[in-house]
Amino acid sequence: MNEIIITKENFDEEVRNFKGMPVLLDFWASWCGPCMRLSPIIEEIADEYDGKIKVGKVNVDEQPELAAAFKVESIPLVVVVKDGAVTAGAVGYRSKEDILEMINK
Repeated sequence: MNEIIITKENFDEEVRNFKGMPVLLDFWASWCGPCMRLSPIIEEIADEYDGKIKVGKVNVDEQPELAAAFKVESIPLVVVVKDGAVTAGAVGYRSKEDILEMINK
């Protein structure tokens, strides 16, 4: 498992100020059915693209400040951040191919 748990304490280091590769953020909650369906896809991307993509998981119940900062209204929400800027995002279950396409934009 190469996913990083993102919190408000490590957000700047792991996401905002991180350079060199895209960061894929998965905003989720344990009670969210579509989030649980998406989780194995996110884990697969983290494992297959280790060293090419950083993958972070944000539990919206435990990190309400980050959820608010990203204006999360529905989950799952997948966001791509490159050099500190959001470049893509999508709400709801997505296929692996759709997520990789967002990263490669």
